[in-house]
Amino acid sequence: MPVLIDNLSPGHHLWAEAEDNRAKTASEVPGALRRIVNIGLINNMSDGALISTERQLFDLLNKAAGKLPICLRLYALPTVSRSDWGKQYIRRFYSDDQDLLDSDLDGLIVTGAEPQAPVLTQEPYWHSLTQVIDWAQENTASTVWSCLAVHGAVLYLDGIERRPLQEKCVGIFEQEKKANHALLMGSPTGLKVPHSRWNEISEQSLISSGYDILTRSDESGVDMFVKQQKNSLFAYFQGHPEYDAHSLLGEYRRDVGRFLRREIEDYPTLPHEYFDDRAAELLIAFQRYAKLNRRQELLASFPADRVGMNLENTWRPSANCIYRNWISYLSARKAGRSAPSGASTFRAN
Repeated sequence: MPVLIDNLSPGHHLWAEAEDNRAKTASEVPGALRRIVNIGLINNMSDGALISTERQLFDLLNKAAGKLPICLRLYALPTVSRSDWGKQYIRRFYSDDQDLLDSDLDGLIVTGAEPQAPVLTQEPYWHSLTQVIDWAQENTASTVWSCLAVHGAVLYLDGIERRPLQEKCVGIFEQEKKANHALLMGSPTGLKVPHSRWNEISEQSLISSGYDILTRSDESGVDMFVKQQKNSLFAYFQGHPEYDAHSLLGEYRRDVGRFLRREIEDYPTLPHEYFDDRAAELLIAFQRYAKLNRRQELLASFPADRVGMNLENTWRPSANCIYRNWISYLSARKAGRSAPSGASTFRAN
């Protein structure tokens, strides 16, 4: 069933698809709009990733929804630091956190944000984020927290501090399932998930605080975990199942640019199990040259086209499955009935 988006204008890049989806939903499935599942997206990503994040989650929800109609509503925290362009874009296409607090949503997705402060409680958006956490516990059936939003939520709710990694955890990591959980129902045995972060949360701290670990790997640590919070199941994704095939390439090129401009001292880590052998050879050769000729003009010769030719979204089947299960749970809660047999609860067995 196609995904609809509220309050879009013709200037938005998803407007035509969303309007086409609305027409299909109304014409092909009588009464579908009465069964619609309302999902909010709080997009805290940096200006450069605002549009790509919208696209990634629109496509993922569109694929995962199956026969369930979805209405996606876009929200932003006004306290997240943005450029003038970013502020204008948010004002034009997004509702703010106060509108969210007055909304009627079944589910919520909260993305991470670009760090601005040494500790999360000093971030300019911290108070707004804690308001969202409190609201989501009472007013959603389930909320998905992604990347840095994960770290903020567990810190606020249970006092669990994230800890810095010696080097960036970045790449595609095969995860081991640690629980027979409905969120993972039907997913591959060795599901793959992209990660891109400088911090992690202690697995033992999570377990001690009552969280159920769903997936992990020795290389990336904890990946997915859940905990029931009042009326809402909180699902935490330290990774990025929503990423498209070229997301990590774009982030890697961005970090190379930061190195060349001397904004960071260490050359960025090559993403794990992401590039094929030929692409890795090209990037290692570029790295050697960049370290010897460190100047920002060199970024123009970064071989993005050549190394991106054979990139594949190997994690999309797992992402579709996880989000399909999540949407089914939201729909079941909305209907005021038990979830289908085998998916009646999101607690681990």
